[in-house]
Amino acid sequence: MAPLSIVMTSISTATAVFVTPLLSLLLIGKRLPVDVKGMVSNILQIVISPVAAGLLLNRFLPRISGAIKPFLLPLSVLVTSLCVGAPRAININSVLSPFGISVLLLVTLFHLLAFILGYAFTGVAFRNEPEVKPLQRTLSCETGMQSSLLALVLANKFFQDPLVGVPPAISVKVCFSTVNYLETI
Repeated sequence: MAPLSIVMTSISTATAVFVTPLLSLLLIGKRLPVDVKGMVSNILQIVISPVAAGLLLNRFLPRISGAIKPFLLPLSVLVTSLCVGAPRAININSVLSPFGISVLLLVTLFHLLAFILGYAFTGVAFRNEPEVKPLQRTLSCETGMQSSLLALVLANKFFQDPLVGVPPAISVKVCFSTVNYLETI
């Protein structure tokens, strides 16, 4: 299922460059100023540049790529933890307030529904496939994960209120917890 996951992630990553700023403009552009060009530029820097660098490194400098590979997963966990922990720590009173609890419940419900529906619809659509369970897990992860970390970075970069970073920070934690659970079933 890895090739399917890679293709789906690649497509969603490529479309995020333009869809995320456009949706931001359409959904909140009337109430808040949205810097579409800045968002596109940041998404290119945050998402596309590292992917391109990784592909080029793998292709042209495989020894260096192989040498740093063991360090990349722990490094990504550390960086993600710092990115997620900062908005939650800065806004700890809001996170622990009734507002924070309601955001936590809504974000959790959103992701759980996405994971469950991705799993269920895949089971229905591909019920005659011999390897349906791995396919269900793959598509469930792809529909449930979304781009929470990208949303967190964009929220912190383009909106002044630090509370804007709380929902995506909670979202990242919910996603990682759910994916860890899905790997056990």
